[in-house]
Formats: sequence, C-alpha cells, structure tokens
Amino acid sequence: MKRFEKAQVRKVDWALLKRLYGLLKPYSRPFYFTALLACLLALLAPVRPALVQIAIDEHVFNRSLEGLINISILMIIVLVLESVTRYGFIYLANWIGQHIVKALRVRVYKHIVSLKLRFYDQNPIGALTTRVINDLEAINNIFSQGLVMIIADVLTIIFVLTIMFYYDWQLALATLSPLPLMVLGTYFFQKKVRSASEKVRTQVSNMNTYLQEHISGMHLIQIFSRQETSIREFDDINLKHRAAHIETVWYYAVFFPVVEILLACSIGMLVWWGGQRILQLEIQLGHMVAYILYVHMLYRPIRQLADRFGTLQMGIVASDRVFKILDQKEVIQNNGSTILDPLKGKIEFSNVCFSYDKTTPVLNDVSFRLNPGETLAIVGETGAGKTTIINALCRFYELSSGHILIDDHDIKTLELNEYRKNLGLVLQDVFLFSGSISENISMGNSAIGQDRIEESAKAIGADEFIEALPGSYQFNPMERGVSLSMGQRQLVSFIRAMAFDPKILILDEATSSVDSATEHLVQKAITRLLKDRTSIIIAHRLSTIQHANRIIVMSDGKIIEQGTHESLLHKKGEYYRLYETQFKLQEIS
Repeated sequence: MKRFEKAQVRKVDWALLKRLYGLLKPYSRPFYFTALLACLLALLAPVRPALVQIAIDEHVFNRSLEGLINISILMIIVLVLESVTRYGFIYLANWIGQHIVKALRVRVYKHIVSLKLRFYDQNPIGALTTRVINDLEAINNIFSQGLVMIIADVLTIIFVLTIMFYYDWQLALATLSPLPLMVLGTYFFQKKVRSASEKVRTQVSNMNTYLQEHISGMHLIQIFSRQETSIREFDDINLKHRAAHIETVWYYAVFFPVVEILLACSIGMLVWWGGQRILQLEIQLGHMVAYILYVHMLYRPIRQLADRFGTLQMGIVASDRVFKILDQKEVIQNNGSTILDPLKGKIEFSNVCFSYDKTTPVLNDVSFRLNPGETLAIVGETGAGKTTIINALCRFYELSSGHILIDDHDIKTLELNEYRKNLGLVLQDVFLFSGSISENISMGNSAIGQDRIEESAKAIGADEFIEALPGSYQFNPMERGVSLSMGQRQLVSFIRAMAFDPKILILDEATSSVDSATEHLVQKAITRLLKDRTSIIIAHRLSTIQHANRIIVMSDGKIIEQGTHESLLHKKGEYYRLYETQFKLQEIS
C-alpha cells in the first residue's frame, strides 16, 4: 500500500466471491428468507397488469360497475401485499448487510491491532481508515443493494418475459425488438461505471491519507508557512476526486436517456403492432394496456441491473482490499504458553541481530545481561539502535537472529499478552487518548480503580497538577493530549506506569523534552518508579543515569563500551567524549 494509490480495475474473482459467501453463512436463514421474498415479489409484479387487463376488457367495456369495484379491491389487496413484502425484503437485506459489516469491521480491527509495527511503518493511516470505514460500507452494499436486489430484478425479468411470451409471443417480440440494444448498452455502461467508480474510491482513499497526515502535522505546516502549498496540494487531489465523480456522472447521464429512448421505441412498436391487431379485432384494448405495463416493469429492473452490478463489482473490489489486510502475515505470533508468575525481571540479550528492511542491520550481535532489580542505561548517538533494543524487548518486531531471555526463558516461549502485562513503557512522545485523565491512566483495565490511580499520582508527586485541572481526574486532555503541556503528559505516563506496577520498566528518553521545573518532578517520579524494578533507561542527559548499575554505549547497532559511570569515565572512550561534550555545553549555557 503506497502513500497514494492508483486505480486498478479487476475482473470478478470467484475465489473472492467464495470468501464473501463465507461471510454470509452465519446469516444463511435470513438470506434464504430474503431470497424467498424476492421470488414472491417477482410473482406479484405481473399480477397488477393482468388485473388491469381484466378490468378494462371485462368490466369497463361491459359497463359492469360491480365487477370493476371487485377487481379494484383485489388490486388494492395485491398492492398492499406487494408493499408489505417489499418492506420485509428491503429491511432484511439491509439487516443482513449491517450485521455482516459489523462483524467484519470488528474482525478487521482485531487483526489490525495485532499487526507488527512494521506494517504501520509501511502503510498510511488514512488508507487504513478508508479500508475500515469506506470499503466496509461498500461490502455492506453487496448484500443490501447488490446481491439480493440482483436476484429480485432477475426473477422479475424472467417472470414478466415468461408471461408476455406465454399470452402473446408476437406482441412480445414486436415490443422487445429494441431490447438487444438495451442489453448491449447496459453491458458497456456497467463496464465503464465500474472503472470510473474505482477511480472515485481510490481518490477518496488518497484524500483521507492526505488529510490525516497534514492535520496531524498542522503545527509544522503553520510554523513553516506551508498553508498555501498545502492548499494547492489538497486542491490537486480534490480536482482528481471531482474529475472521477464527473466521469461517473457522465456515464449515468448518457445511459439513462438512452434507456428512456429505447423504452419509448418499445412502447411505439407496441402501439403500432398492437393497434393494428386491435383494429383487426384480434386483441382487445386491455391486452395492449397490460403489455405497456409489462414493458415498464421489464425495463426498470434491466436499467437498475447495470447499477446493481456496478455496486456488486465495487463491493468486490473493496472486499479484495479488506481481505488483503486480513491476509497480512505481519503478525507477532503468540505461540508461547509459559506464564512467569511472578516474573522476576532478569533480562539477557544473546547475540541479537535485527534489521527493519532485512538488508540494513540495526542491531549487530548485541549481548548483555541485567539481573532482577538492576538499572541499565543505554546511550549513543541518534540512530545507534537504542530504541530498537526497546522494540525488540517488547516484541514489537521479530529478531533476525539471536535470543532474548526473560528469567532464563526465551521470549518467544512466553505467552505474549501475559508477558507484556509485566512491562511499563514511558516514551519521549507521550500519546494520550481523548477521554478522562483517569481513563488514560487505567487504559481500560478494570483492576485499576480510582483509588489506585490517585495513590499512584501521589506517589509520583503529580496529584497537585491533576487536581488543579478543571474536573480533576475527569479532565479530558483531548486527542494526543494537546490540552496538556509536554511535561504534564510525561507525568501522566509515569502515573500510568506506577498504576500498572510493572516488573520491567522502560524509559525511552523520558526527560529529553521537558523544562527544568518539570524535570525535577520527573526525576522524583523516576526515582520512585525504579525502586525494586528491573529498569532500562535511554537518555541523552547523562546526568540522569549516573546511578545506573550498568551503562552500555552503542554505535552503529553495536555495543562499543559498557560498565558503570565511573569505570567508563576512567576508560576515556566514547562515553567520556559524550560526557565531556554535554558538560561543556552545560557550562556554556
């Protein structure tokens, strides 16, 4: 999936249709009942023209008022029965579609949240949003507006044609002489509309991707005064979207008048041929009126079939996109069954190698050991592989080679969800969801009540700032926590870690973006959190890691130095150089 997609028109894939039918299986009974209602509608459709013929030929011309009243009552009964049947048909068709899409949407989301981070590195979020929302609605249309409606239309056509040829094949042939042109036009129309509709859906996906990306980065757009450039780029995408829509509208604008012309030709042929036979007393007027109604009943479903097939094909294209996400194998396999209870916190990296793209090594033969309760600090230049060690420890990615051992157990043998419950992660860029402060701390864990949240806040020393917020712990920080400062978001993340009480604590440059006043609170929070926990700290400020049990220095994915703060300074190697550089910068500032 690229940043922007190109439209691709695909032929009907029968294997894909089989998978779609698999979605229908749990609702097979309602579907078959809907199909039964479609058959009943097809049977009822030709009844009204037949009743009109009887009314005209047997009662109007014979001046039989009583007979006319009786046939009118019968027509009302048929009309009511047809209306009730159509209501049930439409309701059930949409009920099936909505239930299938609801189940499929949950299934897709469940699969998405289990994918490796590599998948999100390679796929734009806006395109994924389009898959989960727009494309799934197109799949809904397969069942609510496509498949069952096509069944109803085809049955109506079959029944009407059967009656027309059964009662008067000569009049039927004369009436339907323009029909081959109609079928040919319908074929070309649905082919062109399918292509144009695919372009529309592709442009919708591109627009969603662009909007999501640029709204998320709005502060950069404004600070670099890129508003006009951004508007021009969006206008270009919007123009392509409009052009795709106009192309679709153009095909409809041509097709429907052509259908009306062909319908008029059929009616003209019917009047010309039927009128002669009426004058020759071969048929009666009611017979011709009934055939006029039959022609209208025939052309309406034929005209709609083109649109229905377009809906079906677009749903198939959308389902292909959705199934491609479900077929993604970028999933961290949770094949482990070992549950460490309690987890002590011993960590060992043994000859670990890793590459994001399978060609460029990011970690190269990394080995270290951390005993329970110890603190490890990782330092190095940007791109040295520090954060990658954290990603590997959290099993966000699979290793290229080597092993990670937790309490002497290979990490792959551990039950993944239970293992991650023992991890606490505090990042530099704290992500908060739209919801209350309490909800962002508990993360939906029912075991973490309000009392535990407030106790954790007091332990961290962050209760004062929360209680000063409007609504206190019920304050909504909004999406990504934009209502709070960077330091306040960091404190919330520390409270979250404290509330979850992890056995292994990971701090990824957690103090690099906070001011001096907030850093004092954060340092107190770190000191409280590190107590009796195995901890890994990634930090640029070397003054914050001097008391770590061990410090490793990384460069180009390798460990080049390791030891305590004092021993590394004594070596006067890379750590000594980094420390001296920071010390001089602090003196200058």
